[in-house]
Amino acid sequence: MDAEKVPAELARLWRLPTGPRLGRPAELDVERVVHAAVNLADRDGLAGVTLLKVAQELDVTKMSLYRHVGSKHELFGLMADFASGTPPEISAGDWREGTRQWAHAHRGLYQRRPWMVHLPVSGPPGGPGAIAWMDALLHVLRDSGLDWDTKVGVLNLVSGYVRQSTALTQQLAHGRADSELDQAQIERDYGRSLTELVDPARFPDAADLFASGLFEKPGPAGEDPADREFAFGLELILDGLAVAIAATRDADPA
Repeated sequence: MDAEKVPAELARLWRLPTGPRLGRPAELDVERVVHAAVNLADRDGLAGVTLLKVAQELDVTKMSLYRHVGSKHELFGLMADFASGTPPEISAGDWREGTRQWAHAHRGLYQRRPWMVHLPVSGPPGGPGAIAWMDALLHVLRDSGLDWDTKVGVLNLVSGYVRQSTALTQQLAHGRADSELDQAQIERDYGRSLTELVDPARFPDAADLFASGLFEKPGPAGEDPADREFAFGLELILDGLAVAIAATRDADPA
């Protein structure tokens, strides 16, 4: 591979040389910089990652980092790809179970490293970590009959759902952090308060919802409401995908 034809940011993602190496090998490299940044994020969250703090972790000057990472924005991209790791092997007999396993594995990644959902997204997957996850889902969809454009759409839809659902769960948990109430009590108080506030003449269907008693019902014992809601949304997506796959096969039985 001619590394000179690859943009510098992509080259660093794939750990390719970005210029001629002169003199002795440098003590600092992209790998060490990214390791230090990910360790900081694991410890202090994404807000705790700055080029200055990474430099301090490595006992180098901030300016020395720029020989290996072009900017904080690029550092975030390198962190995301490294932290993604290798997707688990998916053992499923059909696309639906395979996609379900992929989505739950992806969610597990965000749960282990909550800071990842706060990373900015500025383009399509480009590094080996992200491509590994892409390849895993494309493999699941290999025999679905969907064309490439639709498969990419499925990849964006499912990965976007996993990311947004996990971010929402984090935000809600943060909002409950100072409350002494459990989730069931919070939902019950929410329903009762809105029952009093929502005017049926102005919001008839919302009023019916709050009057239905839905928020008074406790969820199944031992079940995390976030897990239940994630599974519900994912199954709706899979139902829609099943319709698309069936239509594709009907149009081209071969």
